[in-house]
Amino acid sequence: MYGYIARQPIFAADKTVYGFELLFRDGEANSFPDIDADEATSKLLLQHHLLLGVESLTGNKPAFINFSADTLLHRFPTSINPASTVIEILETVPASPELLAVCQSLHSQGYKLALDDHDFDPKWDEFLPYITYVKIDVLQFNLLEISRYLRRIEGYKLVLLAEKVETAEQFEKLKMMGFVLFQGYLFARPEMMKQKQLSSNKANLLALIAEASKPELDFELLAGICQRDVGLSYKLLRFVNNSQFAARQPISSLKLAMVSMGEPELKKFIALLALANLADGKPDARLTVALVRARFCDLLAEQKHMSNNPPSAFLTGLFSNVHEIIEQPQPLMLEQLPLQTEIKQALLAQSGLLGQMLQLTLAFERGDWETTVNLEQQISGIAELAEVYQQAVRWADSILVS
Repeated sequence: MYGYIARQPIFAADKTVYGFELLFRDGEANSFPDIDADEATSKLLLQHHLLLGVESLTGNKPAFINFSADTLLHRFPTSINPASTVIEILETVPASPELLAVCQSLHSQGYKLALDDHDFDPKWDEFLPYITYVKIDVLQFNLLEISRYLRRIEGYKLVLLAEKVETAEQFEKLKMMGFVLFQGYLFARPEMMKQKQLSSNKANLLALIAEASKPELDFELLAGICQRDVGLSYKLLRFVNNSQFAARQPISSLKLAMVSMGEPELKKFIALLALANLADGKPDARLTVALVRARFCDLLAEQKHMSNNPPSAFLTGLFSNVHEIIEQPQPLMLEQLPLQTEIKQALLAQSGLLGQMLQLTLAFERGDWETTVNLEQQISGIAELAEVYQQAVRWADSILVS
């Protein structure tokens, strides 16, 4: 299943691409679906930002995204990178003290704001100190009306963006009036793109990987997420039961279950659960391979007395083939995942001790015994590889049992 998005380029005066406006679509017809603005924004961010980031859709140029009142006031996704995203405030958003406070806060955090389809109403004047871009529909107003407004706001440092530019004559006149960015059919129509789609639940799980990369976990946040999903709660308790920390004490709450596991074990659970859910609930041999690799690398790290938090060897094995499961190039995928640098280097170049462990895992997996012996000697301090691999297989099977 795929998510659809249209992107329309925004051009500078010299006709080079400055950025893109991203527009949610629900199919290949390249038309806006019959849903409200909040749902459109939410779907766009869930389906595209949380999987790989809007940067992958814009070639690292600014992404202009519409935000409605409810999204701005109550559900703004603070995981968005302020360096890559321009927050467009829709013309339908009511100007209010609450919205002004939000704009002030976002501005202080480094976010760039745009007034979309600006209507010249003086009620927006107090917002202008926090606004970077003013987008004006040049078909809605004549040039005299636009000129009068621009004189009124000339004291503010604003970037003027002309929307719906359709003729070369319009383009030249608007440049003379001070517009520096341009969008419209004169330059390009929205271009349809599609990307493998995640359900909101799956996107939520993938976002938890970011939580697992933090030095300290927010157990209240994680327990709250699990409590909203019966299947997730069950999997968590089963994982606790399968861990070395099982049966230390009776489990009376999900939070207690998490605390009893300890942060390294819990971080393993979060990562593998996110990965498992990317397989669309279908049997997938690649998922089994990922779990076996994860546990095999983890057991090797135990022999080497590595006790990283987060558990780097486990994550190296787990993410060794996730790009195949989500059908994305590995470098692009890793660019957007908050994994440690040493893990990324191990996955991309098989460098460092983690890279050697991954090489050993892959060699043992394919029965390349000459390479296996050489790597075993290079790493040193590891033994009983056949038994270790069997342990990894048994562990993976226990995790996949529904």
